[in-house]
Amino acid sequence: MPSRFSWRQYPARPQPVSAVLAFDCAVSGQGVAVLRDGVTLVSLLEEGREQAARLLPAIADALDRAAIARRQLDLIAVTTGPGSFTGVRVGLSAARGLSVGLGIPLAGIPTTTVLRAQAPATDRLVVAAVDTKLGDWFCAIGAEPEAFATTAADLAARLAGRACLIVGKDVGPLVQSLRAADIDAIAHDGPPDPAVLGGLAESVGVEKWRRRNREEGLPRPLYLRGVNITLPDGARRTVE
Repeated sequence: MPSRFSWRQYPARPQPVSAVLAFDCAVSGQGVAVLRDGVTLVSLLEEGREQAARLLPAIADALDRAAIARRQLDLIAVTTGPGSFTGVRVGLSAARGLSVGLGIPLAGIPTTTVLRAQAPATDRLVVAAVDTKLGDWFCAIGAEPEAFATTAADLAARLAGRACLIVGKDVGPLVQSLRAADIDAIAHDGPPDPAVLGGLAESVGVEKWRRRNREEGLPRPLYLRGVNITLPDGARRTVE
């Protein structure tokens, strides 16, 4: 999915689709939600790693709780990144497999788009932030469509003194760094909400996603840098 995709570009919701399965593994743990006609039936959040082993059982559990069979689904939605290299790949791989197997469209939405959309109403500038675990952050500011990697100091310079709301998982350290740089920043802490993800996907419309899949292919991961690997000697390096 191109990084120019902007949550503010979504049109008003067309005819509701019947059932949406939405899930995220891109940031921390995983989240799965099932929606029908815009109403969230089930939303499950789990912390921890090993999403490759836990995601499909969580999806099966969510569908069972919602009393919706896989063949009743009309749309699948997944976060495309930025985020954890492994988490993004696990989520997209599962979403692609289900989309192809069930013959239904796949909506790919950037992680930062979901985070900005779940921010509470505020007069502050909304900044979505994902901890890279490498000393910097993947961020998206306000309605700007491009996500970028940045340090806290560089982000403070971009904000230019504007009051802001930082949205994301474990964003406290970033908020503290911004305050130290005299930025009026507050936190709205939490992982990407799979129910918000499903609602965003539904707002575009199932047929538009079907057409986009046909014209552009299935959604691709949004990586802002190469994968960080650990070598046998314990050293770490980034591979583009």
